[in-house]
Amino acid sequence: MIRPILKYGAAGLHHPARDVEAITPEILALIDDMVATMYAAPGIGLAAPQVGVPLRVFVVDLSVGKDPAAQITMINPVFLDREGMQLEEEGCLSVPGFNATVSRPQRAVVRGLDREGCERQREGTGLLARAFQHEMDHLDGRLFVDRIRGIKRDLIVRKIRKLAKSGQW
Repeated sequence: MIRPILKYGAAGLHHPARDVEAITPEILALIDDMVATMYAAPGIGLAAPQVGVPLRVFVVDLSVGKDPAAQITMINPVFLDREGMQLEEEGCLSVPGFNATVSRPQRAVVRGLDREGCERQREGTGLLARAFQHEMDHLDGRLFVDRIRGIKRDLIVRKIRKLAKSGQW
């Protein structure tokens, strides 16, 4: 099932998510829905808070569904290591129509559970490291807009407020 994606300003996006206590049929259904929603958007990553579920779950697939082996599911993820820096433009399914250059690690190592409950460790560089940090930010109640400063951030937030007032957000 494709779920609605919350947009910037929705309360659920701005609070840290809780750990998943057990991998239940409901959690597996959530993961399946998140994957379907991510592909339909289309996007390369999605965190549970973006679909209104305050749990520490994210999915990433840089192939956007073209390679089943590229799909990554992380439950209760934690960073083991982050290093380097990359500055690239990124967007977000919860901030549609807006992009900004954001500083992210060049390399990131994440450990969490897969959908079967097995502990997995994944290392990513470049875009995958960026995706890991982006989705982990969602689990911590942050969006890419929160990582930018100055005029660019002010312009994005003002435009979103204006869209929200006119009912277009």
